[in-house]
Amino acid sequence: MAWRGCVIKWAKTEFLRSTNSTPRATRPNPRNQQRCGFRRDAKRPDPNKGNVTRETKPTPSEAGTPGPPPPLKVPRPPLFKPLMFTVGFTGFSFGAAAILQYETLKSRVQNATDAEESEKLVQGSQDMAYWHDWWNQLSGFQQQLLLLLSMVDDFWSSLTEGQRTVTGIIAVNAVVLCCWRIPSMQRTMIKYFTSNPASKTRCLPMILSSFSHYSFIHMVANMYVLWTFSSGLVSLLGREQFLAVYLSAGVISTMLSYICKTASGRLHPSLGASGAVMAVLAAVCAKMPEAKLGIIFLPMITFTAGNALKALVAIDTAGLLLGWRLFDHAAHLGGALFGIWYVSYGHKLIWRKREPLVKLWHEIRSPAAGGSRPGG
Repeated sequence: MAWRGCVIKWAKTEFLRSTNSTPRATRPNPRNQQRCGFRRDAKRPDPNKGNVTRETKPTPSEAGTPGPPPPLKVPRPPLFKPLMFTVGFTGFSFGAAAILQYETLKSRVQNATDAEESEKLVQGSQDMAYWHDWWNQLSGFQQQLLLLLSMVDDFWSSLTEGQRTVTGIIAVNAVVLCCWRIPSMQRTMIKYFTSNPASKTRCLPMILSSFSHYSFIHMVANMYVLWTFSSGLVSLLGREQFLAVYLSAGVISTMLSYICKTASGRLHPSLGASGAVMAVLAAVCAKMPEAKLGIIFLPMITFTAGNALKALVAIDTAGLLLGWRLFDHAAHLGGALFGIWYVSYGHKLIWRKREPLVKLWHEIRSPAAGGSRPGG
């Protein structure tokens, strides 16, 4: 038994020695065996824990690829040519109006003289029987056509001089509105009949956009105001001077719109006769501030022309300062200020100094007249 205990003790001692002398690389590792047989899923980071560090993606510059380019700054368009066009067109408008007034007066004098001579020749040579026979010789269609022309002539004669003057303006606006409905003309209409300081064509649209409306309601509203206030201003200034004021106001209001758009960086197109119409309305209200005005759908509400002008100017000023984009408030203000300035000071500074131009034109038209002019 003692020998057996010694053998067993010796065997355990040798086994422990052999186990300690075995290298670690040759030892079976239960973890390695588990890794070889089964692969554990990688632990996903918990976004709710604050101590988890997330893997950050490299920026485009760190990855070697160029980043997006910085936004380009739109250069402000130059306004020297539009300014020169405004000055030149305004001067041309008043010069042409002075010459047109001279020609109109000259034509009226000549027509009056010819009418007196023809009346003397016809008087007594024809009676009612002659005209009755002439009427009976006409066909039914010709008689109906003459009656229609007579009715049109009576309607035209019943209009005031101001209403007859703006009839042509309304007709031009209606034709331009129809052109907007033609698909093949869209590019031309946008190029020449909308005013935009960022456009390549900036000068000619300053006047053409004053006759351009895309919306029928917009055109009707502007033309109604023009029809209503034209009679007072034409009776005050005359037809030729009224046309010069209207055309010049359209260009000047667009020029002020260009300046405000360029200063604010809001380079969007505009169109409409609102600037020119505001000049007519402001001129009448400034000249007759105590006149009573009303609203077409609310006739029971009345107010003076002076108060109406102050309210319109205040609304457009607020719209310009606050950046409202429903209307072109800068164009409205430009037209209103020009109308007020012209009836207060411009008529004396511009129209009353047209004498040298009219005299020069008279000498060119009739050199033997000696410089005298029939009137105006």
